[in-house]
Amino acid sequence: MKNRKFLRRDWQKRIRLSNRRKKLRWRKPKGRHNQMRLKRAGYAPVVSIGYGTRKATRNLIHGKKPVIASNLNELLAVKADEIPILSSTLGAKKKIEIAKKAIEKKIKILNFNPEKFLADIEKKKEENKKAEEEEKKKKEKHAVKEKKKTEAKEEKKEEAKEEKVDEKKKENK
Repeated sequence: MKNRKFLRRDWQKRIRLSNRRKKLRWRKPKGRHNQMRLKRAGYAPVVSIGYGTRKATRNLIHGKKPVIASNLNELLAVKADEIPILSSTLGAKKKIEIAKKAIEKKIKILNFNPEKFLADIEKKKEENKKAEEEEKKKKEKHAVKEKKKTEAKEEKKEEAKEEKVDEKKKENK
């Protein structure tokens, strides 16, 4: 059976109903004179019995049953006739663990590419290290400048004190 796309009535006439939206939503035509409701030839098909998929293949992805895995144990418990999908609420630490284990055990995850993920993590770590080193250098330069400024101020204070002492000595003589 051909996979049909059921479109709501007048979807092409209104931008808010058109393909620009993420997902076109089906709405049953209910108008009194609606030709789609009457299932007239030349009009878009209406959802009805007979368009469904076979029960054997219904809700399967690549012939396997999808299973949501939210931790490492659930991923390892996936059977051969199931395909894992990672939970969207996983954090980076768990994802790293899962990615390493998936590569090691050669487990294919539907919505996750472990090699790419680990490469991106390594790249981010290197960028963070470079940024930290640059920041450290800036702080060191700033500290050197501040040190020079404070030394210059201290020298001026000492010179001012010496001048005052010299003036007092001259006045006393």
